[in-house]
Amino acid sequence: MKEILREIGMIARALDSISNIEFKEFELTKGQYLYLVRICENPGIIQEQLVEMIKVDRSTATRAIQKLELNGFIEKKGAANNKKIKKLYSTKKGNTVYPFIKRENEYSNHVALEGFSEKEAETTFDFLHRIRKNIEKDWELVKKGNKRNY
Repeated sequence: MKEILREIGMIARALDSISNIEFKEFELTKGQYLYLVRICENPGIIQEQLVEMIKVDRSTATRAIQKLELNGFIEKKGAANNKKIKKLYSTKKGNTVYPFIKRENEYSNHVALEGFSEKEAETTFDFLHRIRKNIEKDWELVKKGNKRNY
């Protein structure tokens, strides 16, 4: 069997490394751009939804959100009906950086799919989507404290 997950991992780490270097000028570090993009695209999202969307643990998300808030990229606001629920919003600073992050993502997508036909790109997306859905089942299982059977 081919080592598909190794390839996916290498791609993800390379892109993450590139992004961390390129976004350093905006004072974004260690994957914080992922959180900022999701918050910009989903104003009022709560942390638990963000955790599910990005597929990280709560403590990792908490640290990233705190740093983004501390550096003025996002702000937390209490929900109108429940002040304990904190909704996340991008600030003016976050909204200024967002288009640059989007352009980088579009460029990386273009580079990654260079030489692919439209059909090949769609097929690749469909396969990766199916792989993610398969992995999500185990992610949910393990996240709830269960163990996988190898």
